[in-house]
Amino acid sequence: MSSPGSNATHISGRTLSLFDLILIGCGATFGSGWLFAASPVATMAGPGAMIGWLCGGIIALLLGLIYSELAAALPLTGGVARYPYLSHGSFLGFMVGTVTIIAFSSIVSIELVAARQYACTWFPFLGAPGGGPSAVGWLVQFLVLCAIYWLNTSNAKSFAWVNNIVTVLKFLVPALVIIVLSRSFSLAPFHVPLANGHMADGIMAALSTGGIMFSFLGLTSIVSAAGEVRNPQKNVPAALCLSVGFVTLVYIALQAIFMGNLPHTLLQDGWHGVRERFPLPFHDITVLAGAIWLARLVLFDACLSPMGTANVYLSSTCRVMQAWLLETGLKRDTTCQKVALRLSFGLCVFWTLPFPSWSSLVGIVSTTIVMSYAFAPVILASFRQTIPELRRPFRLRYLAVLGPLTFVLSSFIILWAGWTTVAWLLSAQIVIGIVYVLATQAGRRTMAGDHGRSLWIFAYYIGMIGFSWLDRDLSMETLRNIPLLVAFLLFLWGIYAWGVSSGRRPASHEHAETFAFTSPSVH
Repeated sequence: MSSPGSNATHISGRTLSLFDLILIGCGATFGSGWLFAASPVATMAGPGAMIGWLCGGIIALLLGLIYSELAAALPLTGGVARYPYLSHGSFLGFMVGTVTIIAFSSIVSIELVAARQYACTWFPFLGAPGGGPSAVGWLVQFLVLCAIYWLNTSNAKSFAWVNNIVTVLKFLVPALVIIVLSRSFSLAPFHVPLANGHMADGIMAALSTGGIMFSFLGLTSIVSAAGEVRNPQKNVPAALCLSVGFVTLVYIALQAIFMGNLPHTLLQDGWHGVRERFPLPFHDITVLAGAIWLARLVLFDACLSPMGTANVYLSSTCRVMQAWLLETGLKRDTTCQKVALRLSFGLCVFWTLPFPSWSSLVGIVSTTIVMSYAFAPVILASFRQTIPELRRPFRLRYLAVLGPLTFVLSSFIILWAGWTTVAWLLSAQIVIGIVYVLATQAGRRTMAGDHGRSLWIFAYYIGMIGFSWLDRDLSMETLRNIPLLVAFLLFLWGIYAWGVSSGRRPASHEHAETFAFTSPSVH
């Protein structure tokens, strides 16, 4: 395993400011979610939609606080992939790194798909029947991805400068939407109940598959860039909290404005028709309101916002890929950064091939990236036990409560993604894990200790598949059936405690370099 303090950790030096970092977080978070999620969330949750966004913001903030302590104490480039290596060894590092790379690179794809879908309003030849791209549409996506790749070959400060401009611009249109549509806002739609009367069920479904959690999944872009930030101990926690809080308020305001402008006649039969009637929510609602000029601006922003997010995520994928290559020992020379960027670009191209539409991707991508986030509380609690002397400029209070709570909430998000998604996604993880164990066991006997410390991961995956099967009809048995709920919570608590106790103390030379890397002199 490469040492945390190696020079390879730094991609371009510490050049990013707090403002740069906040806009990286907002830029990664505020992409296609606001453009597509409002109508499915309204269909699923009805009047409880704003509660769903608030819950999503709280969960994202909890994860952000956990990553704040990790990133402030260990400001490593690609830290999302490196923390599990340091806390539990090669197996957890490989698993988390792999799923994070898959999640980040697929988000680049989904953002480009979102931009193309909106662009089809002006250029229908970019799309094909069923929502997929035409040959020309795919070529346009590929050329945009090439342009983003070129931008990411520049240094971190140049990247941040472009991202700052794009992020500021893409927030102007949502602000105009809120201001203009507030004049025709009505409370009447909020009195229309859901057809089944189960608002809580709708909120939970909206969190997992409606696009809410997907819309909050940009926070680790800040963590991935922690190694390039000036004064990371102060700026990383501040950027995480400020960006999550700001974006949550914007999402809630947009959802309320969208629902408050729905015609009451459309809701006479309930909320189930909103998703079909408003496939491009804010474009369609502004057209309905007669603000054609604003609808055109929404279309422009619909291309800008996802591409800006794709730009940030390609950069984050490159950082995580670089850390993954270093930790697995596949690449350790000075060409690692270039190789990581090329591999990231290739993965992003691959994910654009089979996927037709935003709605077909969002549930899978959300589940994949929440899987990579779910282990963060375990990693942090493990570090508290194995290296208590590590200097922690930001220390999360009440970790004994917030750690298990965040792990449980993340697991519920995964569970509510549905039996089909959970079954094949976690089964694939189990197969990848087994192949990795067999390959490394045959080549390096010293890995046995790491494998033994990681049995809890297999137990977690198998248990989640089992509980997902019990809840396979998405009728929320894990909440309605008290014995089943208690069993699920006890299972998660047991896995959490097992995972924390399985942590290891990094090797002495690596541990010393870790402290050197986080000393004041490097800032």
